[in-house]
Amino acid sequence: MYLSRTLEAFFKKAQHQFPVLLITGPRQVGKTTFLQHMCTKQRRYVTLDDPMTCRAAKEEPALFLQRFPPPVVIDEIQYAPELLPYIKMAVDTEGSPGMFWLTGSQQFHVMKGVSESLAGRVGILNLLGFSHRELVKRPGAPFLPTPAEIRKRITNASPMGLKEAYTRIWRGSFPAIALKKGIEWDFFYRSYVQTYLQRDVRDLARVGDEMAFLRFLRAAAARTGQLLNMADLARDADVAPNTAKHWLSILQTSGIAYLLEPFYKNVTKRMVKAPKLYLLDTGLVSYLTEWSSPETLEAGAMSGSILETWVVTEILKSYWHNGKHAPLYYYRDKDKKEIDLIIHKDGTLYPLECKKTAAPGSETVRHFSALEKLGLPIGPGGVICLAPQAMPLAKHFQSIPMAAL
Repeated sequence: MYLSRTLEAFFKKAQHQFPVLLITGPRQVGKTTFLQHMCTKQRRYVTLDDPMTCRAAKEEPALFLQRFPPPVVIDEIQYAPELLPYIKMAVDTEGSPGMFWLTGSQQFHVMKGVSESLAGRVGILNLLGFSHRELVKRPGAPFLPTPAEIRKRITNASPMGLKEAYTRIWRGSFPAIALKKGIEWDFFYRSYVQTYLQRDVRDLARVGDEMAFLRFLRAAAARTGQLLNMADLARDADVAPNTAKHWLSILQTSGIAYLLEPFYKNVTKRMVKAPKLYLLDTGLVSYLTEWSSPETLEAGAMSGSILETWVVTEILKSYWHNGKHAPLYYYRDKDKKEIDLIIHKDGTLYPLECKKTAAPGSETVRHFSALEKLGLPIGPGGVICLAPQAMPLAKHFQSIPMAAL
């Protein structure tokens, strides 16, 4: 069963602008399925996951492109970066939009080759697992917490209460697990981690000790939604700080982890500049931190941080899956005034908090006033929570049901 992706609308426009389109993202998020769905009968499909095909692409790239001329989909391009200079030559010779559609799971390798060979010729799109709105078949625009947008999003939407929210969070967003309720959760994520270790990270991160890397993954998962302290992360994983830094960069470029940067202006000297760490699939986080059910996750010590992780990831997807840069930040100053998330759009700050509550009070938005010192317009915002409907909390701020994401 194919479920429509938000990215489809933007992809249809982008294919007429660039001769090469590259879809990047973690393994198993549906990149291949997406491109196969977008293909016409005239477009060939070839995957470099096949060892014989990959060998031909690496050893005879010119001959390979004669065998598979454009328009063509080349899946898992990172396995044969030797193709990229020949793709460049083909593009420079013909220059037609939509000649090559590429996918890549290892962004580090892919982006290095792309930046060297295809600069100015390629459009790059990020695809993550299913968003909430994709799963309920209501793809939407990039999230912005204006009253009109919130009303639009919750009209005819099914309420998301405590049980529904944590079931969705615990299960995760990979298509194989999100669409097939009969898939065994523990088996899926155990296999995913083993495959990820064996196929991607071992070569990419030069992992000599797989158990050390697994400890690092678990330590990173346990810190989702927290300020990144590299020294603490390295210590808990029992690896050198430089190793931890390198491995974290691999998680970022592979689409597993995301660093949310602080918002500050140069005139302000009091901001904490460390980013916040998020792992981009809450099901994977739940598996790595050993929560065996939605009920234990909801009742456990990580229930707040994993709820925040889910909210931030959903908003991130709303931008990436619409082909947009995600203008997302957090705020924290030395007076310990914190705001979970800020959307900075067209010079205006839209502040958001994430709370595990069904009845937030006005005190939940008390730190929003700290933004006034920045001298920028402050737009509507609020508290994303388990409330059944939007209710005013203060001037311009309201409770925002999770169903609005």
